[in-house]
Amino acid sequence: MPFTPEVLASLKAGQLVSLSGTLYTGRDQTHRRLCALLDEGKDLPVDLAGQLLYYVGPSPARPGRVIGAAGPTTSYRMDSYTPRLLALGLAATMGKGARCAEVRQAMLEHGAVYLAAIGGAGAFLSKCIKKAELVAFADAGPEALFRFEVEKFPAVVINDLEGRDYYALVAAASRCGK
Repeated sequence: MPFTPEVLASLKAGQLVSLSGTLYTGRDQTHRRLCALLDEGKDLPVDLAGQLLYYVGPSPARPGRVIGAAGPTTSYRMDSYTPRLLALGLAATMGKGARCAEVRQAMLEHGAVYLAAIGGAGAFLSKCIKKAELVAFADAGPEALFRFEVEKFPAVVINDLEGRDYYALVAAASRCGK
């Protein structure tokens, strides 16, 4: 990361991936504030083009650690903001749970993917975070905008550039007894 169009095109729904590089974080407050900046005609604190935005509110770091637990939060809470950020070139989002139809359509229109991180594994995932830097909205606490450097961060591709949805594929297979 950041993602190139070729890497995005290679990702397929259901594929396990290991992420290394830079990603940004944000939850409800960060999304609300990013969109408020856009409404005011102001620049964002980061260029989101080609980037991944991870829906996480990390806990404080214990002594000797980069960050505390960093498990994903439920993605649908960001659905009302996501199409607007995708239009800016955001390449990927990552959280847990399904995305609404509007977000899935916006991903198709803007060439973006959605990944799921492992829910309930925040302590494990924090070990994949090698550096954490506060970028903006410090007063939002864990909901601030952070830049993480990650190494071998595990995720699953849920929505790919072809419009496939891994959750739907699994549900369909289970209904058919496969």
